[in-house]
Amino acid sequence: MLYFFKLEQRPFCLISSLSILALIVSLGACGGATHDDSSIDETANNINKPPLEGKVTLTGAGASFPSPLYQNWFVQLNSAIPELQVNYQSIGSGAGVEQFTTGTVDFGASDVAMKDEEIAKVSRGVILLPMTAGSIVIAYNLPGVEGLKLSRKAYVGIMQGSITNWSDPEIVEANPDLNLPSQSITVVHRSDGSGTTEVFTKHISAISSEWANTIGQGKSVEWPTIKGKFIGSKGNEGVTATIQQIEGAIGYIEYGYAKNNGLTMAALENLSGNYIEPSDESAEQTLDAVTLPENLRVFITDPEGDQSYPIVTYTWMLAYKQYDDPQKAIAMEAMVEHALNHGQEASKKLGYVALPPSVKEKVAAAADVISPDYTIKVKQTDDFLD
Repeated sequence: MLYFFKLEQRPFCLISSLSILALIVSLGACGGATHDDSSIDETANNINKPPLEGKVTLTGAGASFPSPLYQNWFVQLNSAIPELQVNYQSIGSGAGVEQFTTGTVDFGASDVAMKDEEIAKVSRGVILLPMTAGSIVIAYNLPGVEGLKLSRKAYVGIMQGSITNWSDPEIVEANPDLNLPSQSITVVHRSDGSGTTEVFTKHISAISSEWANTIGQGKSVEWPTIKGKFIGSKGNEGVTATIQQIEGAIGYIEYGYAKNNGLTMAALENLSGNYIEPSDESAEQTLDAVTLPENLRVFITDPEGDQSYPIVTYTWMLAYKQYDDPQKAIAMEAMVEHALNHGQEASKKLGYVALPPSVKEKVAAAADVISPDYTIKVKQTDDFLD
């Protein structure tokens, strides 16, 4: 059943407990001083109150990609429904899928949809719920160099270690107006099992047969071991911080981390041969070119579209089809409903892509089977996304 209501647009403030870096970002975004309770009050007035019989706590773990957004959602949710608390740990998609599979959390999170063989290991059944989407960007630290363009050959070469200097002819050719230094390149990659890594390496494998036949794709891959030139860091948080610390560094991170921390991002050559800067609009162009199937699982490796940014992914919450505790089942549906409605208002503000109405409806229908005692209501007025 679909319900229609509208919220006044108000600013959201990122509140994260994940790390000192995330805390600094959140305080900077919030001004570090005041807090407006009026948006919380209005959210509380419009929330679909779940029939909880007491305090319920949900635990989740997984992808760092959506973690700043999820932390924002869960703080707002707890303010609107004080008896419902959600604790989320940013530990990477690989570890998140493992904990979800073993049943040590109430939900998982992954930037790559679970495969059939992974789903088969979960006796309680699995529901894959895309909750937002975003771009994987290539960020770099070259003071004074902005507007960098990287051809496919260039960024594949950098990541596999065959292009090692910023003055390499392959980079210079696409950037005749930039003063590129003769400086060594330091590649920063994920050290943990990561959906961000799998999305990134799936894309590179799709555009480079040499990469596909050597390094390949996955949540973890064997990166080149050139001492001092390839550095592993944990989480999007860690990669972001390492790029900031090392002049000449380059690495792949989620767009929101780059945007919120002021990192410079490269425009990447897409399938049509155009250089596309990462932005909300270019990510939306990519999603428009991809049809989300009924099972809500899709792998975007090299999207069509003249203006499509080449590396975009949905990110999924992993829910069980069955919960032993009926109160947790109700809480799960209430959490998903809040994310689909009020939570989407925060998406663009934090560098993510809000779900279009058609996708929200599919997600709501999939999640609505978790509890027979709760009906997810989906807001259809998306004026706040304009």
